[in-house]
Amino acid sequence: MTENAQQQPTAPITELPTQYTPAEVEGTLYERWVEKGYFTADAKSDKPPYTIVIPPPNVTGSLHLGHAFQHTLMDALTRRKRMQGYEALWLPGMDHAGIATQNKVEQQLAEEGKSRHDLGREEFVERVWQWKEEYGGRILGQMRRLGDGVDWSRERFTMDEGLSKAVLTIFKRLYDDELIYRAERIINWCPRCLTAISDIEVEYQEDAGELVSIRYGEGEDSLVVATTRAETMLGDTAVAVHPDDERYQHLIGKQIKLPLTDRTIPVVADAHVDPEFGTGAVKVTPAHDPNDFEIGRRHDLPSLTIMDEHGVITVHGPFLGLDRFEARSTVVGALKEQGRIVAEKRPYMHSVGHCSRCKTTVEPRLSLQWWVKVGPLAKAAGDAVRDGRVKIHPEDMSKRYFDWVDNMHDWCISRQLWWGHRIPIWYGPGGEVVCVGPDDEPPTGEGWTQDSDVLDTWFSSGLWPFSTLGWPEQTEDLRKFYPTDVLLTGHDIIFFWVARMMMFGLYAMDGQVPFHTIALTGLVRDEFGKKMSKSNPNAVDPLVWMDAYGSDAVRFTLANGANPGADVPIGEDWVKASRNFTNKIWNATRFALMNGATVEGPLPDAAEMSATDRWILSRLNTTVAQVDAYYDDYQFAKLADALYHFAWDEVFDWYVELSKTTFFAGGEQARVSGRVLGEVLDVTLRLLHPVIPFVTDALWTTLTGGESLVIGEWPADSGFRDKDAELEIGLVQRVVTEVRRFRKDQGLKDGQKVPARLELDGTALAPHEAAIRQLLRLQPEGEGFAATATLPVAGATVALDLSGTIDVAAERKRLAKDLAAAEKEKAQANAKLGNEAFLAKAPDNVVDKIRGRLAKADEDIARIQEQLDRLPEA
Repeated sequence: MTENAQQQPTAPITELPTQYTPAEVEGTLYERWVEKGYFTADAKSDKPPYTIVIPPPNVTGSLHLGHAFQHTLMDALTRRKRMQGYEALWLPGMDHAGIATQNKVEQQLAEEGKSRHDLGREEFVERVWQWKEEYGGRILGQMRRLGDGVDWSRERFTMDEGLSKAVLTIFKRLYDDELIYRAERIINWCPRCLTAISDIEVEYQEDAGELVSIRYGEGEDSLVVATTRAETMLGDTAVAVHPDDERYQHLIGKQIKLPLTDRTIPVVADAHVDPEFGTGAVKVTPAHDPNDFEIGRRHDLPSLTIMDEHGVITVHGPFLGLDRFEARSTVVGALKEQGRIVAEKRPYMHSVGHCSRCKTTVEPRLSLQWWVKVGPLAKAAGDAVRDGRVKIHPEDMSKRYFDWVDNMHDWCISRQLWWGHRIPIWYGPGGEVVCVGPDDEPPTGEGWTQDSDVLDTWFSSGLWPFSTLGWPEQTEDLRKFYPTDVLLTGHDIIFFWVARMMMFGLYAMDGQVPFHTIALTGLVRDEFGKKMSKSNPNAVDPLVWMDAYGSDAVRFTLANGANPGADVPIGEDWVKASRNFTNKIWNATRFALMNGATVEGPLPDAAEMSATDRWILSRLNTTVAQVDAYYDDYQFAKLADALYHFAWDEVFDWYVELSKTTFFAGGEQARVSGRVLGEVLDVTLRLLHPVIPFVTDALWTTLTGGESLVIGEWPADSGFRDKDAELEIGLVQRVVTEVRRFRKDQGLKDGQKVPARLELDGTALAPHEAAIRQLLRLQPEGEGFAATATLPVAGATVALDLSGTIDVAAERKRLAKDLAAAEKEKAQANAKLGNEAFLAKAPDNVVDKIRGRLAKADEDIARIQEQLDRLPEA
């Protein structure tokens, strides 16, 4: 079993209130943990390290259920490892969130009638820093409410001095290794945020648009193309057909008239075109479509940019100055006037990309940007998982990871923002390009300017596992705590963040992986499985639930739904149930302390214990082993379920109740059971602590006098098992359960006492008669006892005198009515299942449902008949 903590508490709870009030415990307890330095890791310690870095929340963010979910699991892992004797570091921090934060400050400026351009770059960036200090980081205080055991002394920010140096260092290395380059390519452009965004920052949804078919050219030298973006035809520089498409052989290489313009464009043959799709001819707009851009490169076509950064048309008089969506309808109207529209389909549902931050429709746009050549980096990231250096859990999520890293496109890392890490490239008056590292002096003199763009936020957060530990300096933290142990995060950011960290970690740390395990979770959903969203009424503020039910209740509910990789449904009723669980733990521990539960002295020998004592210790050790196995497999839902049922069912509902007669009787056996109960509570509270830290610490310090469970020892399986005791108590449970069921069937109230004769001699049940009678509210036989119902169960007989407790005639009448209804249900189900015509036509699910009704009817008939047989004659 476990040894008790020897430290003396500085502020022990000497008496437990009659009710548990989380608000009176959680806040002061958390501040005490922090003040005592329990979460502060020591890089000089000789303990083995265990490291988790927090997925850095946006500086603009606040705690939502997704955060609470993942933080609960990370906290549980770290607390357990700390209790197991590891030097556990859970490192906190925040991301500067380039676009989101800049948008916040720009909105603030707009309310003042200003834009960032009114301030200029330097003053605007200073304004953002002020906003960050005043409003940013609200989530950090909310993390304390949840009980996050993070090392606040090591809190980092992606734009602090150390992390900024790390960004400059790796940019310079990648640039020198020719893995960063500048090129003009098609990028995703947000006309609202006015910046490039990466592929993974584009959200696709089905939008209702229109599909128009347009005739290009004249007479026999004409063909039809279909498009959902008619306005882009103003930038067409070719029409492409498949080289083997016989319909267009006579046109390949010819020039045809582009409608609405004074230009002619060539018809080119390209194998990319699918001759079976539509008309087999596609318009080619190299500056506004990624596929068209590639066709343009293959055929040396010009690229005409027809829109500015706001999505406004910049060419061709009649359409000049129109917004892209206004231009679309105007262009279609002009084509109709010329008789060029061959067909229209409206509405036409198709997948359209939107900016993940502001939901604006993304515009593909040819732009000069900075890129990371991901080929060798992505290969290394894939190899690290394939050769087992990094394990993905659950394993079936590996396919999603490989699908991404094996097919990754070069990464556009430049953003047209002012808030963020500015790209460390300087341009000279003679066309010079100089990359400036953290220890380099930037070039000076007339005509030298720095690139105006900043880096994608994911560039700096991709360095998080090692930059937060002091890299590029070889710090004590880096030597002690890198590689980290587990990355626990949602499967939805495999592409955003996980792959970036793998690529950069392997590159910067000489092939060392950034973490050994990637534990992927699902997303939190409402109780009906629907996605939670601020725009929907189903969004929940976890702080509201924490105020109402306590942080432990929220944490336990989230852990109890955490199956690896699967989405997590959660509803308020489930949080209430978890609150009831914390109350049960409190009340049961309070009862135990009032009745002699203690951790003082050694555990008695098994020979001194009752079968009940040996049973609960056997079950306790089995539970310790189960919980350890579940933790090691990241099976949080299973470990929470195992702890719930052991604590509530076996400890509180069975062991405490079975032992009440012993405690009330007093004497040596009560002393032995009091020590066993103390041991069981001690270990149970330790097992529960990583998931529900507040209530367990408050109870454990009272029970043991120890300083804090945060620094307590994790329990070990002692190996004690007693199968005979488990079988014996299993018989007691069977008797109690069967008789309780019978009492319920007869309509007896829980507290109603019934005279009974227990024939237990010759069975293992004999020593438990007093406990069985107490649990079942069974009185001694007494004078005039008449056995009106006899229950043979577990080799024993329980005879009950119900003559004074129920109206037998009325009960028989009620049961006879229920029996007739069950028999009618059975007959109807049998009739349908015996009808061949019905079986031939009915769907499988309907037939299965009827078979289920038949099985239920059979069960009801057997149960009701048994109840009738047990009743005396009226």
